[in-house]
Amino acid sequence: MSKLRVESFTISLDGFGAGPQQDLQNPLGVGGTALHAWAFSTRTFQRNVFANDGGATEGVDETFAARGFENVGAWILGRNMFGPVRGPWPDESWRGWWGENPVYHVPVFVLTNHARAPLVMQGGTTFHFVTEGPAAALTLAREAAGGRDVRLGGGVNVIQQYLRQRLIDEMHIAIAPALLGAGERLFDGVNLPALGYACTRHERSLLATHVVLTRS
Repeated sequence: MSKLRVESFTISLDGFGAGPQQDLQNPLGVGGTALHAWAFSTRTFQRNVFANDGGATEGVDETFAARGFENVGAWILGRNMFGPVRGPWPDESWRGWWGENPVYHVPVFVLTNHARAPLVMQGGTTFHFVTEGPAAALTLAREAAGGRDVRLGGGVNVIQQYLRQRLIDEMHIAIAPALLGAGERLFDGVNLPALGYACTRHERSLLATHVVLTRS
């Protein structure tokens, strides 16, 4: 069976996975961009997000960034990762953070309480809006992935939901040398050892400490 993986999810030294007050000007919350300097430095991130050939092709950061796109056949996102719109959809004008050719290039399943028709984008990305909960989204994503893995993009609340149900097989967490002071803490109320998770790999670069957690 394919794995459910969290990849390249970055938290601050004080444990926050996003800053407060997410909006159009601050898609990662206030101060959240500071977490991702390690990713911005990599060729994988520059190529997949900014469609250019900048960034480093070697090193710990590039290794972890690249593995995040390997063998991924579908994604799952929380609604905040799709956009800042809250409550019922007022219309279908919001089409995601990434423009008409998003970074995913595979089916993406967005958890929401409000139904919306699938959104077909350029480059192979289709956003499917799932109202039946995390387990249903995972079933649909695995079917769409065709034997490849499913990448869980976040945000914090969504990762916590999947963790508490022991549905995540592996997590790569990057710890950035930054302090946010407020926002959403990734592991609040989550007892990782009791859920069967252990650290199976850790490496550091100048810009982050990379940790892999695996479920037994």
